[in-house]
Amino acid sequence: MPVSGPISEILAHLRRGRGLTQDDLAARLHAASGNTSVTREEVSRWERGKRIPGPYWRGWLGQVLDTPQQELERAAAIERAARRRH
Repeated sequence: MPVSGPISEILAHLRRGRGLTQDDLAARLHAASGNTSVTREEVSRWERGKRIPGPYWRGWLGQVLDTPQQELERAAAIERAARRRH
């Protein structure tokens, strides 16, 4: 089922739907990517719309959350467009 809306809302929805905490998601991203730079705080920033995850992290988020990357790309574009309107 396709997701729609800004990436901040989509990430929170997908994470909660899988029963994960922000810490859990950060740990899974670290395990999958081998990159230690993502933290619970960064996941929180993404979910609050303070930051938009870049293409690198969108790829890993798609894998970890079992969501097509193109849906996350579309959600990131929606978030960017909303920022430009404000």
